[in-house]
Amino acid sequence: MNRFVLAIGCGLLVQGAGRAESNPAQPAPNALDLAHSLNDAFASVYDKVSPGVVVIEAQVGGDRNSAPLASPLMQFFQQDPDQQAPPETNQGSGFFITSDGYILTNNHVLEDGDPKHLEVTLKDGRKFLAKIVGTDPISDLAVLKINASHLPVEELGDSDKARVGQFAFALGAPYDLRNTFTYGIVSAKGRTDITGSRDYEEYIQTDASINPGNSGGPLVDIDGRVIGVNTLINGLNRGLGFAIPINMAKRIAAQLIADGHASRPWLGIQIRGVEDIPGLSKRYPDLPSGILVYDIVEGTPASTSDLRRNDIITSVDGVPVSTARELQKVVLDKKVGDEVSLQVWRNHQVLTVKVRTAEHTDGVLPVVNQRIQPVPQQGGDDDSADDSQDGSASPGTQGNGGGAPPSRTATAGMSLKAVTPDLAMALKLQAQEGVLVTGIQPGSEAATAGVKVGDVVTSVGSSPVRTPDDLVRALGDAEGDGVLLNINRGDQKTYEILKR
Repeated sequence: MNRFVLAIGCGLLVQGAGRAESNPAQPAPNALDLAHSLNDAFASVYDKVSPGVVVIEAQVGGDRNSAPLASPLMQFFQQDPDQQAPPETNQGSGFFITSDGYILTNNHVLEDGDPKHLEVTLKDGRKFLAKIVGTDPISDLAVLKINASHLPVEELGDSDKARVGQFAFALGAPYDLRNTFTYGIVSAKGRTDITGSRDYEEYIQTDASINPGNSGGPLVDIDGRVIGVNTLINGLNRGLGFAIPINMAKRIAAQLIADGHASRPWLGIQIRGVEDIPGLSKRYPDLPSGILVYDIVEGTPASTSDLRRNDIITSVDGVPVSTARELQKVVLDKKVGDEVSLQVWRNHQVLTVKVRTAEHTDGVLPVVNQRIQPVPQQGGDDDSADDSQDGSASPGTQGNGGGAPPSRTATAGMSLKAVTPDLAMALKLQAQEGVLVTGIQPGSEAATAGVKVGDVVTSVGSSPVRTPDDLVRALGDAEGDGVLLNINRGDQKTYEILKR
């Protein structure tokens, strides 16, 4: 018997013995009876779930040998990294979500497969040709349909209520070993950034044994309710598997069945978490935790709202957000066309901005146009972004709208003049040192960032600048994809971000 089962049985026995001592009239439970009860519970899960699990085989027209075995998705339909499956067939798992033949699975099980040669095998041995109802590469989900009725349907649970530590069971056909049933626990929830994708992703982590061929099969709880779709493994035989939460899968599957594709709401902003910007909070101690609006894309909902670049979003419809992933999740839970209320921090003030979501149609990213990677910290320099934009700036007019990249020059397109006491007095500048922006080249980095004529740049990151040469050197030394310019604009201290 599995040592884990024995440990549970012994633990239950000890608890029962303790209760028996406190209540002599109640006999102590028998350890073997407890083990049998656990066996029966596990077997009941298999009996309930297994009839609704299917094996999916997709004939592939081309040679798959060129695909990297290191890909976590590819590992699910390869038989063995040392002895590859024949390249003409992908094999995975799936499960019925309706009695008339709709099957939920992973999109990567079907990748490169011939849609005319998709075969589904049921537990009772029956085989059917299936057609693709819809696929969604972003979530890695797909729905198939077979012509049959009165099929065994899986009970879909609530993945939000799944708890770390509870039992979890995986069903599928690993290594072509059909009707395989493994167990473990939910070892983590809300795992993100597993695949390196720019899109929003979220996984349930489990130590239930998952191997190539399990992909698309159900992850279920002790009551036989599906809580996830088995999707990823972290290498072979390492005890880590990942499943798409069923609540997300249900939403995507409903759209695939209704429309053949998944639609996602978005705002049209480029974002990054304030905590991803080294040293920013030290320079601006009153900054709240939240999401920095790095840029606003032209023609999107955000560009027609009062949202401004460098605003810090702290909540959406009252739900606090402190990371880019949290913001993405909250917005993705909305419907296309919903109006959301954003609480934003701007120029030391808390404001409410209304934005109506629209459907993201280019198939690249929900919620954000580009996921900005955290800027590496070099020797304490802060080469990142911040909030606090001047209130006179027009919303949606400071980004380049995702068009041609700004032209890059040594001065980022700025004409500069060192600030002297005489110049500061003549122009009534608040800054007594720094470099004055006397001109901006159209289409330059500075123009794209929203730098204005009359701004006084006092530092680049944490490097003070007093002359144009200081600024050129600081820009040349800056690391990362965003460079923070600290600016005196009139009587306000603010900043802008050069995207490089």
